[in-house]
Amino acid sequence: MPEISENAPDFTLPVTGGGDVTLTALKGAPVVLFFYPRDDTPGCTKESIGFSAQLAEFEAAGAKVFGISRDTMAKHDKFVAKHDLTVPLLSDAEGTVTEAYGVWVEKSMYGKTSMGIERATFLIASDGTIAQVWRKVKVPGHVEEVLDAVRAL
Repeated sequence: MPEISENAPDFTLPVTGGGDVTLTALKGAPVVLFFYPRDDTPGCTKESIGFSAQLAEFEAAGAKVFGISRDTMAKHDKFVAKHDLTVPLLSDAEGTVTEAYGVWVEKSMYGKTSMGIERATFLIASDGTIAQVWRKVKVPGHVEEVLDAVRAL
């Protein structure tokens, strides 16, 4: 997992609405990447709606915000339409980005272990380095905390 002050792992992924997003092409502006386990689950829906509701505030602070999961673009498109999401979602169907950021982890639920995405958020400074990392995110209050960190850059 990349640490604070290290360069953020670069990637190019497809984005909802069409096209691709390449992280290095966004240098010069802060970037928020929020990794979440799966589209249309309760916590993931609340988090995505929260970032969508505050997207104008992030943009006013000069930041770009993207949600990332291993869901396909087709699932992302349905998720966006169902909940009127405005935050762009990236599809890491191959899993290379979730692995590069160290969020593809072993999880345990009801005594069963499996691999999955740990809910985590990375704030990348305008120079492409990791400015802040939130691991094992709890959704209530998280969007506001990230927005405060962006404003403090």
